[in-house]
Amino acid sequence: NDPPPPSPPPSSPPPSSPPFLIELHRNYILKASKDTESFEYLMTEHLRMSGVYWGLMGYALMGLDYKEELGNSGELVEWVMRCFCEDEGGFGGGEGHDPHILYTLSAIQVLALMGELDRLDKNSVVKYIASLQLADGSFQGDKWGEIDTRFSYCALSSLSILGQLDSGEVDVSKAAEFVSLCRNFDGGFGCTPGAESHAGQIFTCVGALSIAQSLHLLDDKLLCWWLCERQCDSGGLNGRPEKQADVCYTWWILSALTILGKVDWIDRNRLVNFILECQDKDDGGIAERPGNMSDIFHTFFGIAGLVLLGHLKEGSNNGLGGHFEAVDPVYALPASLTKELGLKSQK
Repeated sequence: NDPPPPSPPPSSPPPSSPPFLIELHRNYILKASKDTESFEYLMTEHLRMSGVYWGLMGYALMGLDYKEELGNSGELVEWVMRCFCEDEGGFGGGEGHDPHILYTLSAIQVLALMGELDRLDKNSVVKYIASLQLADGSFQGDKWGEIDTRFSYCALSSLSILGQLDSGEVDVSKAAEFVSLCRNFDGGFGCTPGAESHAGQIFTCVGALSIAQSLHLLDDKLLCWWLCERQCDSGGLNGRPEKQADVCYTWWILSALTILGKVDWIDRNRLVNFILECQDKDDGGIAERPGNMSDIFHTFFGIAGLVLLGHLKEGSNNGLGGHFEAVDPVYALPASLTKELGLKSQK
C-alpha cells in the first residue's frame, strides 16, 4: 500500500536569515576562474570541465553576464574544444584527458550556455554516446566499463540538448527500463540494480526518466516520502539516512521534488536558512555546511536550491543591474535556455 502523504511541514515563521551575498559570490566565482596557481585549481584539473559549468551556471542564475565576465573573449570556448577527443568523439575533463560521458555532458552544457553548440561535431558526439550503451540499456562512463545511473542521465540529457534523442542511435526505452531496475523497496534509486538509495542518484534517475517520458516507471509518493525524510534538524537535507546535511543535496532532492510536484513536502523556510548560513561572509561562495570552506560545486548547487525554493525569484532585481533566472529542474540549465532550445521533459 502507498504510504500516506506526510503532513505538510509546520508553517514555521521565516527565520532571521542572513542576506544573499550576491556580490561576494560574484567575486568568488570570478576569482576562481582566474586563479590558475591556487592549490584548489591544480587539484581539480581532472574535473575542470564540470567546474567551468558550475561557475557559469552560478553566474547565470544570479542574472550576471557570464559570457562577458567569464568567457574571456572566446578563449573559454576554444579551451572546451581543445578538450574534445577526435578519435573517440567525447570530451575529457581537461586538455589531454581521456573522454568520459560526465565531462561530455558538461562540455555540451557549457557550449549551450555560450551559444556555441554549432561548434560541435554532433555526429561524432552522438556516436560516442551510443557506443557506451550496453545491451541491458545501461551506459558505461567510458571505455573502461563502469556502470552507473549517472551515466544514463548524462547520455539522455546530452542527446536531448543536441536534438538527437530521437535519432535512433540509442535505445531510449531500454535506457529507461534499466533505470527502473535500479529502483529500491523504499522508492529511491541506486547507481546499479540492488545498490543503496542515494539522493544524488535519485536526481539522475528521475531526470533520465523525465527526459525519456517514462515517469510512470517510478512510485512518486513513495519516492517523495523518502526524499522529504532527508530534511535534518538543521533544516538542511542529507543524501542518505543518518548522514549530515549538505548543501548539494538541496539541488539533488529539490530538483526531483520539483519535477514530481512535491516541493511543499519539506519546510522551505528552514532549508533556505540552512543554505544562507553556509555562505562565506568574508570571501563569498557557499560550503556544504556552515563554517566549512566554500567551493564552486556547492556554490552553484546552493544558488540553484535558492532559486528552486523561490527565495531568489525569477525576474526579481539582483541588485547589480540584472535579474535572477529560473533553473530547469531536469536539465540544470537556465529555464530560458531550455525553452529557447526546445528541450522536452515530462513533469
